[in-house]
Amino acid sequence: MFKRILAGALALAVPFAAGQAMAQEKVLKAVMHADVRVIDPVWTTQTIANIHGMLVYDTLFGNDAQMRPQPQMVGKYEISPDKLTYTFTLRDNLKFGDGSPVTTKDVIASLKRWGAKDGVGQRLMSYVDKMEAVDDKTFRMVLTKPYGMVLESLGKTNSSVAVIMREQEAKTDPQTQVKEAVGSGPFNFAKDQWVPGSKAVYVKNPHYVPRPGNEPASSFAGSKYAGVDRIELVWISDSQTAMSALINGEIDFVEAPQIDFLPMLEKARGVKLMKTGNLDSTVGMIRLNHLHPPFNNPKARQALYHLINQEDFLRAIVGNPEYYKVCHGLLTCGSPLANDGGSAMLKDYNPKKALQLLKEAGYNGEPIVVLQATDHNTITPATQVLVQAMREAGINVDAQAMDWGTVVTRRAKKDPPAQGGWNIFVTTTGGVGSSNPVLHTWLGAACDKGLFGWPCDAKIEELRNAYAFAQTDEEKKKIATELQTRALEQVVYIPFGQWTVPLAYRADRLEGIVPNTGLAVLWNIKKK
Repeated sequence: MFKRILAGALALAVPFAAGQAMAQEKVLKAVMHADVRVIDPVWTTQTIANIHGMLVYDTLFGNDAQMRPQPQMVGKYEISPDKLTYTFTLRDNLKFGDGSPVTTKDVIASLKRWGAKDGVGQRLMSYVDKMEAVDDKTFRMVLTKPYGMVLESLGKTNSSVAVIMREQEAKTDPQTQVKEAVGSGPFNFAKDQWVPGSKAVYVKNPHYVPRPGNEPASSFAGSKYAGVDRIELVWISDSQTAMSALINGEIDFVEAPQIDFLPMLEKARGVKLMKTGNLDSTVGMIRLNHLHPPFNNPKARQALYHLINQEDFLRAIVGNPEYYKVCHGLLTCGSPLANDGGSAMLKDYNPKKALQLLKEAGYNGEPIVVLQATDHNTITPATQVLVQAMREAGINVDAQAMDWGTVVTRRAKKDPPAQGGWNIFVTTTGGVGSSNPVLHTWLGAACDKGLFGWPCDAKIEELRNAYAFAQTDEEKKKIATELQTRALEQVVYIPFGQWTVPLAYRADRLEGIVPNTGLAVLWNIKKK
């Protein structure tokens, strides 16, 4: 059975008949947490789309493992004494995968598109008076106020990264997906070999020039190298099949092996596990649609807090408490800004109370549309736990099953649930980004400009702005507590805990893996 499943998953492998030269290619075969279905990392917050994006595109800055922004595409930069003008000069020899030069026209168009779509980008752009090209390699960003998160925002390492596209793609409406993925990163996307549901292929970009000086790699910072000729992101939905493929040497890398299989992987010859960072890598969240009944009423949203027992979710997803943590806050537990502000409601698990409060908020038994992903290794079991809890509480649930790629498309619809919209979906985000009130995109409440679910609250936005201008650690902590309290009151999302899964790889074949909490880093990996 295993051989048949694996044969189907790997059916698109390069044929032997391709010739001796092809056989000598260094190929990294990796199984990720989800299948690549979307190739526009700005259009979606989907983690796998952003992993794809960071292979193909590059960024002006890259935040290192300590969340400090380091120049990436930028060669040098200057900040005026009043902190209102940033002047950036691109480093030499930057080219896109098609051989065309990267210019400031590409950069400015890319930042405008990202800034219109991403919550962090929107906040930055709200303080930008203008961006103007000085010449093909130098541009200025002029602010209206001395916003303190400019470089960190440009170098963010969680979802919706500020990637630089060609101007022709960057001029695409941010609500519409780009059709081509041509960037200036270390790899080119082989679109002609992409088969959703089976495999996505990336080949070395011959025009890419790493940062000079062999700078040490740290998360998104440092010199990037295409350590292999070709990367194949093979989609194997069955965890046991993926584990067996790794142990048997048919693949090289598994981004998120199932926790149950970790003891077996630890004992497997040639296989090694790697922790990706100090903070938990993943935060689970339940997102409610604030546009339509019943969750356009904050009392109805708050009612669902009493339905969530985080241990139920974490046991279903992870199982082993060594790898998960109950967290009743919105800022990553274990991070410097984690606090208890507003968390009392999350600790009162009471399904009967949840239904009672829903009815008091006007709920009369109408069907609640839940987008139920069927093929995601963490979101699928979490959604199943949620649906069961809702039904046991007496809520009328319309659980609509679909693959994760369809969920990603469907959740962007603002239509009423009965007309193709939705009430609830489950998702995850990175623990590193969630530790910072500004970089934590899902914490925002920017109304129709925000992320799916569209929370709308001016006070939350004011507090996030205030954090970016705070001068002392004490002031930042105070604002973070006030912000979390308000965000929990408004229910920007419902957390169900956080966890870390180490990646697994063939240590007898691979070297140079850069650990990064959040988006898996696949550059700099070399095949022995």
